[in-house]
Amino acid sequence: MNESIYGAWKDALPQVLHSIVSQIEDFSQKRKEETGEAAYEHLIYRIKTEDSMREKCRRKGLPENASSALYDIHDAIGIRIVCCFLNDIYENMNFIRSIPGCTIVKEKDYIKSAKPNGYRSCHLIVEMEAPFADVKGRNPGHFFAEIQLRTIAMDSWASLEHQMKYKKNIKNPEMITRELKRCADELASCDLSMQTIRNLIRQEH
Repeated sequence: MNESIYGAWKDALPQVLHSIVSQIEDFSQKRKEETGEAAYEHLIYRIKTEDSMREKCRRKGLPENASSALYDIHDAIGIRIVCCFLNDIYENMNFIRSIPGCTIVKEKDYIKSAKPNGYRSCHLIVEMEAPFADVKGRNPGHFFAEIQLRTIAMDSWASLEHQMKYKKNIKNPEMITRELKRCADELASCDLSMQTIRNLIRQEH
């Protein structure tokens, strides 16, 4: 059997993932205790499979080794925070910025500037400090994670668009692409309206 592409750090990744996730969960629980509302609707996370990471290395022309997987590529750890409302996304982002030992090294806001196909989400690449050596020999070590933040509407749309992207022999792809873009814009409008209504309700108390 081939050695893990994550090498000696294969068992470290779940520890780093747990560290980030547990802090995000604690933040949401504390917010719920204070306001009655959780910070997100649901939290999804994973460590990229060996096959997926090897395929990504090949696609990027990188050697299939731990240095590529943990240093050159930044999504060995993936987290998705799905929120009810737009403001929740930015509250979660502000919390992530405050996590000790966590540095945001890249940030893309596809909500304020949607992709041409209608895709909306916020993407963060974070660098987390860990109490053990990393692939470059640094101790404390540094490990990367990709965090996506989106509303429920954005998440449903992205799931549908993903099916469109990877399903073969689709009839009328141009028409479906146009309809997806139209739906994305309508959902974005609904997200704004829902946030406005929520703000108005909160003003009543």
